[in-house]
Amino acid sequence: MAEKCFLCGEKIHTTFLEKIQGTYLREGKKLKALCSTCQKKKQ
Repeated sequence: MAEKCFLCGEKIHTTFLEKIQGTYLREGKKLKALCSTCQKKKQ
């Protein structure tokens, strides 16, 4: 299942093990996915 970045809405690519090429950000009790470009901007 392809996830989308919650900041830009871009589709996040996955590896062959179905892990996203990005990171998860915890907001409250929910996990939100971030793409690698938004992750670089956020730092």
